[in-house]
Amino acid sequence: MYNYFFKYLILLICILLLFSSVSGNQPGFKLYPHVYKSRPDLPSPYITSESSELITIKTLYGFLLVPVTQENGDIYSCMYYLTGKGKQLYVGNRDFRFLGKGGLHSDSELDKKKYITGRKIELINYLARPGGFSHSGFIGKNEDIISVLKNDNRIVKHLGLKHNDLAKPLFHVWNAILGKYLSKRSVNNAIIFYNDHKIVINAEAGKGYQESIFHDEVEGKWNIHIKKELKESELKILNKIFPLLSKEKMGKLITRLTGIQISEMNPFYIMRYGFYEGHTDFRADPIAITLIFGLRPLKDITTIFGKDLYTIMCSGYDQN
Repeated sequence: MYNYFFKYLILLICILLLFSSVSGNQPGFKLYPHVYKSRPDLPSPYITSESSELITIKTLYGFLLVPVTQENGDIYSCMYYLTGKGKQLYVGNRDFRFLGKGGLHSDSELDKKKYITGRKIELINYLARPGGFSHSGFIGKNEDIISVLKNDNRIVKHLGLKHNDLAKPLFHVWNAILGKYLSKRSVNNAIIFYNDHKIVINAEAGKGYQESIFHDEVEGKWNIHIKKELKESELKILNKIFPLLSKEKMGKLITRLTGIQISEMNPFYIMRYGFYEGHTDFRADPIAITLIFGLRPLKDITTIFGKDLYTIMCSGYDQN
């Protein structure tokens, strides 16, 4: 009888150890501030059994496993020095019923829009253009908020994604900065592993803060550069699609595809409104996000957009 008892006890312990091996907080996987000498054998991003979201970061000292869960937290405010996560899961479904329900806009709903967050479209356009709420602007001087929302919604739909899919990796980057897992005031060439991609992050907090063009609590003060290098196989794909593209234009296309400059406002804007900003310095282009974070491989992206990819990625900046 006792032999059976001990056998079942040992079996139970083995089962518990097995379940603990899939958790980010188990003995095999230690979270920050623990430093690994080599990269942990764990996917990045990784969701634990407790639904915590983890990513792997490489620093000068080693590798870190850090929690970056996208979630609704306490208030974030640059103005009042409040450092909660803010409402990271909130979608503006009062303004955009289809976005709140299915993750994408409806063109017919956008065509009828007169207000967003209680603010007139005309006023939002005025505040969003260069020289309004910011020198660079949130949209180009020849753009309007509704056309920008519609065009980017079509791109995301063609990619087979939803706006919340594209907001998530940006929230992960921001939460790593917010949680001070990268640095306190600035980030220099930190490497984040994401879907087998090595992504380089450089970021710095400004002295002032940026107010939102929408009537909401979203604010920003960080300048965040996100970039990845193309693999040789990816360069071959582009050269095959664009064999006659000049070296200058190919360089421009690669720059647009592999790098974005954002603030902490961008993931909130994408999640809430499906807004990636217009053709400005701080545009969080949906195709670039998709490629950088490995949401779709370049082969699929070029299959979807073909030779139109250059026009989509590179046009619209000069006239704005």
